[in-house]
Amino acid sequence: MATYALWNNKGGVGKSYLSFQIACEYARTHPEQNILVLDVCPQANASSMLLGGIHRGETELNKLSISNPRRTIAGYIRSRISSPYHSLRNGAEYLLHVKQINKYIPGNLFLIPGDEELEILASRVTGATMPGPDDAWSKVHLWLSDLIQDVKQSWKVSDLTVFIDCNPSFGIYTELAMTASDRLIVPFSADGASRRAVRSVLNLLFGVKRDEGNQRSEYSVKTKDFRLSLPQIYCYVGNRLTQANYSSANAFKTVVEAIGTEIWDVWRRNPNHFYVHPTGGPPPRDRLSFKRMFQYEVVDANTASVVSQALGIPIVELTAGKWNLVGKTATVNQSQLDKQQPNIRDLVATIE
Repeated sequence: MATYALWNNKGGVGKSYLSFQIACEYARTHPEQNILVLDVCPQANASSMLLGGIHRGETELNKLSISNPRRTIAGYIRSRISSPYHSLRNGAEYLLHVKQINKYIPGNLFLIPGDEELEILASRVTGATMPGPDDAWSKVHLWLSDLIQDVKQSWKVSDLTVFIDCNPSFGIYTELAMTASDRLIVPFSADGASRRAVRSVLNLLFGVKRDEGNQRSEYSVKTKDFRLSLPQIYCYVGNRLTQANYSSANAFKTVVEAIGTEIWDVWRRNPNHFYVHPTGGPPPRDRLSFKRMFQYEVVDANTASVVSQALGIPIVELTAGKWNLVGKTATVNQSQLDKQQPNIRDLVATIE
């Protein structure tokens, strides 16, 4: 059991969609465990999907935003701003049992929802790292770790599997998420920006400089100074890759291969930043075995993907047929499900 952060320093790679699908499938295949999702993205897209999709999910998030106290991650952050250096041990108060709201979600999945108010609170969280005791920076960066510990104590468990949907930008909430995580899942899309993002993860998290003139990130410096742990890269996931026709498939394959080469080069230079799995297994010996361990592809299921996220139905639970989508009828074909359902099952089967 571990805490997995899903993050890429680039928006639009389907990070929240993957968080939704992976967390639901992991909960479905591990019914003996309670699974926690932390949504620390102000857009709260993963929360919206979990709570019922584009209409129902947004309605539920609006209700939570006017509750007192807010049963969202922003509610927890507010409480920590009032007590930045001493945990109130109140994290479990913000849990939602998702199945009580969305019948399609496994009954063992719990959520602390995202909240747009995180944007407003960000400067106050950053401000709490500067005054106060000498270890103020590290204490603030352990807020999400404290939250996870609160939930463990509430459930009377020593281990817990957690999935954190992160903000794309490398701001204060992403820093808190990285400090709380053991392993990192990096979604990417088939474009040049994703290739650059592969490099930036190494610099922002671990301070690995690609060129001598580059500066190390403040986060990488301070985590080393305060001896805080960092997540290891668990895998890169090419998400919603197209298979529409021969020419586009070949174009995408070329870009994905280039990104794969970049990831392989990262491993060869910095293997200590990767988590070899399954635990206790041998490290990859060549590029092919490396790709099998650390690189996955999830193809685009077209309408099925849209319906899944719009209605809050995990893709592995979605069935072919006609679905009412915000007043319009959308048709899900079995061939679409046959594309993506095996991808999600196979990916989640590798997550320990």
